[in-house]
Amino acid sequence: MIKFSLLSRHLWVGILPFLVLVLMTPLRVEALPLALPGLVSAPAYEDPLFSRAQMIGSEPALLFGTEEKRSEKMKPFDKWLGVVNKMTKEQGDMPAFRAKFKDWVAYLDTLQGADMVTKIKSVNTFMNESKYIQDQTNWGESDYWASPGEFLSKFGDCEDFSIAKYMALKYLGFDPEKMRIVAVKDLNLKVGHAILAVYYQDWILILDNQIKVVAESKKILHYQPIYSINESYWWKHRAKEG
Repeated sequence: MIKFSLLSRHLWVGILPFLVLVLMTPLRVEALPLALPGLVSAPAYEDPLFSRAQMIGSEPALLFGTEEKRSEKMKPFDKWLGVVNKMTKEQGDMPAFRAKFKDWVAYLDTLQGADMVTKIKSVNTFMNESKYIQDQTNWGESDYWASPGEFLSKFGDCEDFSIAKYMALKYLGFDPEKMRIVAVKDLNLKVGHAILAVYYQDWILILDNQIKVVAESKKILHYQPIYSINESYWWKHRAKEG
């Protein structure tokens, strides 16, 4: 379970009025179809949730319908920066990483020729089969962000699932600028949580260890994003006005 830092708590204050209105929002998600329109390698697929109009719409997709403000000031996010540093070291010695986690890497290699949606769905399903272990049990700390190598060795909690999926998709050729780790408030459970958002075409696709299917962000009603982050920027989120 993700713990909110001091910065996160300050961000949280700004959205409290909005949360009063949505605390009772029910869980509702809709699965991502295997083939999306516009995929060259996929057959044609007609579905009102993924219409051609959505693909070529003039307005960009918004993460859970929120407004966002981008910043390059990453210093407050020491846990994420620590993970990025560990990921860089793991990727820097890829032969050793491949040898140590050969089953995981071998599975990812089977996806190299697949279309993008198959890669996303397959990584989410495969990683969600891992054990969920709380940080206190695993590391003796209340909030520890594990690298993919640490997760593959000892498993982990929500942000660790998300980070491992991030690295898996990066290994498969996804642009890290199109992915974000997202710290959210679960409005049903009233706890912090972390997920992975993948920006693909005009959709924001959510990979979540608590949801079996990959879903479009606007179809998930019980999460309120606090901040999202990747290796270059972080974004503060707030409810869209109007």
